[in-house]
Amino acid sequence: MTVIGICGGSGSGKTTLLNRLAEHYKEYNPSVFSMDNYYRPIDEQTTDEKGVVNFDLPTALDQERLENDLKKLVNGESIEVFEYQFNANHKHVLITIDPSELIIVEGLFVFEYEQVHSLLDYGIFVDVDPSIQLDRRIYRDQESRGYTRSEILYQWENHVVPCYEKYLAPHETKADFIYHNDSRSENDFKRLLSALEPILPQHKS
Repeated sequence: MTVIGICGGSGSGKTTLLNRLAEHYKEYNPSVFSMDNYYRPIDEQTTDEKGVVNFDLPTALDQERLENDLKKLVNGESIEVFEYQFNANHKHVLITIDPSELIIVEGLFVFEYEQVHSLLDYGIFVDVDPSIQLDRRIYRDQESRGYTRSEILYQWENHVVPCYEKYLAPHETKADFIYHNDSRSENDFKRLLSALEPILPQHKS
């Protein structure tokens, strides 16, 4: 079994890279483990001095449940989790994630949560220019989450950037591979596939 972790800031392209890897290695039928599925209910979230919820803190996720589920998956057990929906009015969908020879874990705190980091065979940090991240976040949050531009900029300046600098950036050195999600992305993806080849399971399912 091989466990790959993908870390990176909001809007860096973690999910896009995850999907590319899952598609490229589809013969393994990889298990995809998204940390987003472990956000705590809104009434358990920390708010700032203005009463705005900060979703970028490590405490925003149910770390204990997340780590327990990932351990079960690594140990060959299926897990059930409600698929994350930002809009609480959406119906919560219970999904089953079956174990696989290849597990891909994606989220903000892949390296911050030591128990998660310790389970990884290979860690990837997605790096991109902050201006690109902000543009992507503005587009996503306006289109799919109903935030105004001013709300997005407030969260970016007061939550996203400070939390990135405190909880993500210091862990970049833990990564086995820095993936530049910009003009270098195609070349980096090829380099990444070559780097992963020696650690992939030998017997495909």
